Amino acid sequence: MGGGGKPGLSYKARRRWSLILLLIGLPLYIVAVVTIVNWLDRPPIWLELLVYVGLGVLWALPFKFVFRGVGQADPDQDAD
Repeated sequence: MGGGGKPGLSYKARRRWSLILLLIGLPLYIVAVVTIVNWLDRPPIWLELLVYVGLGVLWALPFKFVFRGVGQADPDQDAD
């Protein structure tokens, strides 16, 4: 299977994917959300804030496994 027999992405792969998601995916998502909110013809400020907060949390949920543990030391480095 590779990766030392561990299921899922390696630490280095998760770091790379997290950078790609933050530098490319998040700006694209922000543009898409702002475009969608603009189509709503400027809803009340409380609704607009609710949409931005909800979608701001929603974008990260599918990628939670990528970001988990990325800010910590490489766990595979101990094996060397």
